[in-house]
Amino acid sequence: MSSEIMQAAKVYRQLLKAVKNHIGKEDYKMHFMEYVMQEFRKNSKLSDPSSIRQKIKLAHDYTFLLNSVHHHKDLLFSYNIAVDRSDEMKRILGKSAASVGLQLPEVFEP
Repeated sequence: MSSEIMQAAKVYRQLLKAVKNHIGKEDYKMHFMEYVMQEFRKNSKLSDPSSIRQKIKLAHDYTFLLNSVHHHKDLLFSYNIAVDRSDEMKRILGKSAASVGLQLPEVFEP
């Protein structure tokens, strides 16, 4: 039982981290985090080992899906497949500037 608790805690942390990184942590997106927390709290009373493993696997699979979709989107950007290249260049330039402690100026567009 202790290993299942440790595994559930690990998957819970990974899922919350994936939601925060890939969906966002802004106020209007907090319902995703709240839903994950609510589901884990609701299922904390389960006693059947097979249903516990099933729920942990579901959470792990969803974490994997979030990370994979984000990685796939990054690959599409890097290979310039049906996307605007200027957004990628802004992102790359922003990361380069941030690595040396600078920020890109905001571009005025009327």
